[in-house]
Amino acid sequence: MHLRRLFLTLLIAIAVAGVASAAEYVGSEKCKVCHSDIYDDFIKTGHPYKLRPADEARAGSPENGIRAVTEIPEGVSWDDVSYVIGGVWWKTRFINETGYIITGDKVQYNIETGEWVAYHPGEVKPYNCGRCHTTGYSEDGNQDGLPGLEGTWAFPGIECEACHGPGGDHIKAPSKDNIVKDESKELCGKCHIRGDKDSIPAKGGFIRHHEQYNELLASPMKDLNCVTCHDPHKSVKNPTVTDAIKIGCESCHSDAAKEYEGTVMDKAGVECIDCHMPRASKSAVAKSQYEGDIRTHLFAISIDPNAKIFTDDGKYVAGGYVTVEYACLGCHKDKDREWALKYAPKAMTLKEEVKPTPPATPKPTTPPPTPTPTPEKQPGFEAIFAIAGVLAVLYFLRRK
Repeated sequence: MHLRRLFLTLLIAIAVAGVASAAEYVGSEKCKVCHSDIYDDFIKTGHPYKLRPADEARAGSPENGIRAVTEIPEGVSWDDVSYVIGGVWWKTRFINETGYIITGDKVQYNIETGEWVAYHPGEVKPYNCGRCHTTGYSEDGNQDGLPGLEGTWAFPGIECEACHGPGGDHIKAPSKDNIVKDESKELCGKCHIRGDKDSIPAKGGFIRHHEQYNELLASPMKDLNCVTCHDPHKSVKNPTVTDAIKIGCESCHSDAAKEYEGTVMDKAGVECIDCHMPRASKSAVAKSQYEGDIRTHLFAISIDPNAKIFTDDGKYVAGGYVTVEYACLGCHKDKDREWALKYAPKAMTLKEEVKPTPPATPKPTTPPPTPTPTPEKQPGFEAIFAIAGVLAVLYFLRRK
């Protein structure tokens, strides 16, 4: 009995020691003390604003280019709202005072168009997105004791420690050994994914949003990591940030870039991403039949007349490519598929038709003046005078 009690005591001591030594989540403000430059970039991304208490969302962060959420669904007061979902770049949704997402006919605000649209009318929707929209998430319990909030978290929104791990030990004794630095695409893929990584869900004629990891794995660029092109601390959406992309397409595809230079498309300002990363995905707004509001990471374009971007039921992407409808007709809205199939193969090399320069018309030359014929001289006064003189001389010689 004594040994049994001693054994249990040791187990409890080990467990307590493990809990005590577990690193704590400390928040991005603590990271800022040493990593101020990175923090100043990070705070301008949408990550820390994926989920915010209502008062923080209403305040916004204008100094960082983050809008204040001023809109609210009709019939709802701010006293009814506990948290705001998003509200920075694409859309705004709201969580009520018991932790459930507010559903109905006009309860989602689309920022780009200023429209209120439906979100699961008639349904009861708990907030179960904490795994990706919070930091230090645990599936146990209910945050703030609200029944609609499934799971708990250390901080709402995606803070530094959502990617780098809890920083309690690191701030006490800064070292590369007690903080996570993972540059693999798998880290980003923990959240930038929907469903299984080997399929790409679609809905309503568009690829569904936050699927960049699924798309990258299906693309010709599957061997790259996200951070190959992206600076993970910088926003590609914030207009105050201009250097979020570390390298452009031409850095690796120099031959294609050179071939493209000077084409009709190039002169019109069309960039590589406009065709190879068209907005074939939709988060909030469909701008036209073939243009959503998020760029795809499939990159490849199929010009096969029989190619389809989606499976027959429209629920999945059919292959690792976009079709010409999405690559071309998002801009050329007045054209059709047949037109796109004809011109897409030429887009990389299509030059302006230069009419041959006609040979220069020779300038008319002034003909040389026609020489005026010199009239034959007729005997004049001088000749007569000379003859008369000769005759006079002969006359006087004879008289002698």
